[in-house]
Amino acid sequence: MKDGPDIAQLAALIGDPARANILTALMSGKALTASELAGEAGVSLQTTSSHLSKLTQGALVTMRKSGRHRYFTLASDEVAHTLEALMGLAATSGHLRTRTGPRDAAMRKARVCYNHLAGDLGVQMFQSMIHAGHLANVGDDLTLTETGTAHVATLGITLSDLPRSRAPMCRECLDWSARSSHLAGTLGRGLLTQFLELGWATRKDGSRVVAFTANGEVAFDAHFPKP
Repeated sequence: MKDGPDIAQLAALIGDPARANILTALMSGKALTASELAGEAGVSLQTTSSHLSKLTQGALVTMRKSGRHRYFTLASDEVAHTLEALMGLAATSGHLRTRTGPRDAAMRKARVCYNHLAGDLGVQMFQSMIHAGHLANVGDDLTLTETGTAHVATLGITLSDLPRSRAPMCRECLDWSARSSHLAGTLGRGLLTQFLELGWATRKDGSRVVAFTANGEVAFDAHFPKP
């Protein structure tokens, strides 16, 4: 047997339809119970518990207790980044679920990708910051420039106040619906949090949709104009 990472085992964990639905549900960034995930997966609670055990052992999902309840989340930013990349690959390859109803259009406009903004507005923000020179590629790294630091400060974001994380400050993340990059990393998370705190947008219950208000979208476009 060849040495190296066992991608077959990881692919098998993600590739099961029920487990894929569980992982997709956790891309909302919210901690969910086994009962909630059973509804997302379309299988029994007992089967869901078995799937969650495998995902936890495979370091894709983590569990924490709060009182008598157990809540599950994705294990790390790296897991979320991998899942979004797989969604992009599936979209590029034509493996798309049936698109019905207004919720799908809303998902494509703005949604949560684990903890940062994705969808058309997420891509717009990334491209706007690249075009304005707020983000730059230095070697293989995506870097926030001095002008970028000043720009996010106008939104009330001070880099030293952002939560400490193993994730990089800035990282490209392939957007599965737009098939282009949006901004992930600590800064991507901080920007989405700030949009919500400023009242520009709200999270939709039971969905990854991020709904911008009319005034919020005007303010967003002013800070991140389309290039």
